[in-house]
Amino acid sequence: MADLTDRQPSDSAPTASAPPRPAPPEAGSPTEAAPPLSGWTIGITAARRADELAALLQRRGATVLRAPALRIVPLADDTELLAATRDLVAAPPDLAVATTGIGFRGWIEAAEGWGLGDDLIATLGKARVLARGPKAKGAIRAAGLREEWSPDSESSVEVLEHLLEQGVDGRRIAVQLHGAPLRDFVESLRAAGAEVVEVPVYRWLPPADPGPLDRLLDACCSGALDAVTFTSAPAAISLLARAAERGLSAELLHALRRDVLPVCVGPVTAAPLEENDVPTVWPERMRLGAMVQTLTSRLPDRARRLAVAGHTLELRGQAALVDGELRPVPPAGMALLRALARRPGWVVPRAELLRALPGSGDDEHAVETAMARLRAALGVPGLIATVVKRGYRLAVDPVADPGANH
Repeated sequence: MADLTDRQPSDSAPTASAPPRPAPPEAGSPTEAAPPLSGWTIGITAARRADELAALLQRRGATVLRAPALRIVPLADDTELLAATRDLVAAPPDLAVATTGIGFRGWIEAAEGWGLGDDLIATLGKARVLARGPKAKGAIRAAGLREEWSPDSESSVEVLEHLLEQGVDGRRIAVQLHGAPLRDFVESLRAAGAEVVEVPVYRWLPPADPGPLDRLLDACCSGALDAVTFTSAPAAISLLARAAERGLSAELLHALRRDVLPVCVGPVTAAPLEENDVPTVWPERMRLGAMVQTLTSRLPDRARRLAVAGHTLELRGQAALVDGELRPVPPAGMALLRALARRPGWVVPRAELLRALPGSGDDEHAVETAMARLRAALGVPGLIATVVKRGYRLAVDPVADPGANH
């Protein structure tokens, strides 16, 4: 978007005389800076550690919408895991790959509950055991076993490359899954001649109550959500599947590609979204805290900043900041503010603003009502100017906007 100084004059451009500017805050009495995620609404799809994730986000000022996309099958009740364990005890593997610490520990505990714990430990003790990362390594050692090798990258790709370099033809390999099939990993091993036994620990199923997930899905599609977090690939798969069931796939993918920032704990989690051409972000270290730090650094970059009537106005997802102070704005007011900010300093007709209002009808009085509430929410006079019989405009300062990032 061009700066105002690049535009040609027109009868709907800002007038030459700027309105009087309010006096700036007195020195020594600055308002406290808003937390970095204030004004943003973030969805959580996690079934596990959701409380911890919500607390991390809320501590940074975010509004959180929680919607578990999955439910976990208790390991002790998982007949598929029991069958895989019996299979391995009866025909021990040459190699075993542990991909997650919690999954490996849960597998050992479930085996103990079935009376197979000692047999499983003895079986794995005779195999060459590889750990994908430090948490899996810790779980292996806690079981009294020892890993042969572990990559520094915590990458399944590096584990696969190591196995293929060593040669797997004719080898029987147990692969502990981490909630979703590792299709490329397993198929690559089989293509190289290995016999692979998949160990499906903490298997996922759709949520028993889809209501919260439906609300998160609707929020994504309607623009009421600014980011959504994923801590497992099955959570992403579940959201995509629910959208397909409701006929909302196109709307969801459009939102995730443009308006809603998808943040994942790592590339494996991001894979189902990337396969649908949804760009995602994730941290270098696959940790919950690192994911929150990535979100905290990336989401504010989407804010729109404008110099208006001697103040700094920042538009965030569901709120505005005036001179760094958070100003919660009703949804109708945010719709008007975004419409004005798309053409900063220029008159936006009432009819156009009416179309921007959620559920707009044909009564332009609704614009006046929403505008009055918007001005009250912003709390500073003079930010929005009324142009009699024509519409409204943001009273941008008569210089190029130095803070806009769109």
